[in-house]
Amino acid sequence: MQSFKFFLWLNLVVAGNCFAEQLKFSRQEQDNNFRFQYQWHDHQRQLQSLDFGLSKAALFERFRHFRAYKSELAEKNVHKAIRKHLRKEPITGVQVYFRQQQGNSYIDIRGRDSAKVEAAYGQIAKLEQEFFSQYLSENFYHSFLTHDLVRGVKPDHVSIADASVEDLRPMKQLILDKVSIRNIRQVTEFVLSFVQSIPYSTLESRVTSSGAGFNPPLKLLWQNQGDCDSKLTLTAALLRTLMPRLKMLMIYIDQHAFIGVNIPVMGGEMTITENNLIYVLAEPTGPAQLKLGVLAPESEQAILQGRYTTQAYHPQVQTSETGQKQEQPGAETSGLPDAFLP
Repeated sequence: MQSFKFFLWLNLVVAGNCFAEQLKFSRQEQDNNFRFQYQWHDHQRQLQSLDFGLSKAALFERFRHFRAYKSELAEKNVHKAIRKHLRKEPITGVQVYFRQQQGNSYIDIRGRDSAKVEAAYGQIAKLEQEFFSQYLSENFYHSFLTHDLVRGVKPDHVSIADASVEDLRPMKQLILDKVSIRNIRQVTEFVLSFVQSIPYSTLESRVTSSGAGFNPPLKLLWQNQGDCDSKLTLTAALLRTLMPRLKMLMIYIDQHAFIGVNIPVMGGEMTITENNLIYVLAEPTGPAQLKLGVLAPESEQAILQGRYTTQAYHPQVQTSETGQKQEQPGAETSGLPDAFLP
């Protein structure tokens, strides 16, 4: 495991022309906010900076209860929900018992009619799946399969990014002013260089850690460090804040993660196609400063060999009461690229 991490780090070093270099990081308390200041060199070795404020409520309340996933706690909550459901809608003809044995919980169903018992087990199994899915969603978890079909639970990076957009909004105009023109590529490159410059922390196994070490976007900014899953999520949240209509793809390989953006492709860029959409790939992690469309060798090899999984992050489509998709007003008169429209 350690040799793989070193190999990946070495590949990142060799692939980039230079390291992402954070020159300054500070945060200062100001009334109900904290002021953050950053300086770094971008892909072209140009000095860049950001100076913005984030509310204490956003920093300390949004994901205050977020923790790494624990199967025992999930099982306890699911069984609690099932008991509550059965008090309102008991299953006739059987008795349902919630038992503990050697630290494990299980459900035991008894009854005189074996057919009713069997049917009750089926009904309970459906309830378990329903309440488990609900538990994952409410707690920002996500059930996933690796490329080699190993099942696990990880933080739901799409939901966490989406929930962070409003809190990151104070950065929107600052970044767009820095880029000076609303060009999708330039905005994406700016965000990439910013996130790459933030110090990196090692990713734990996505399957076995269940999110241990993951930092949601504002916690990453507060701690000024994050693993590749954390930096991927911050990148996606910032891009969604800046470009509400941009279609993105989160890509996962063993011990690493990166992002895809649905924009026109330039020559030589690394891409993947999914559901008839082409995504240009990018590495938010660092420390190598890799431009949009350039991957580290290990990432490129995983893509070419199909050793990856994805999670789409597309804008939410508003619908009318009749179920019809609604276009946002002003799309034809704004003069802005579609990605920047609300």
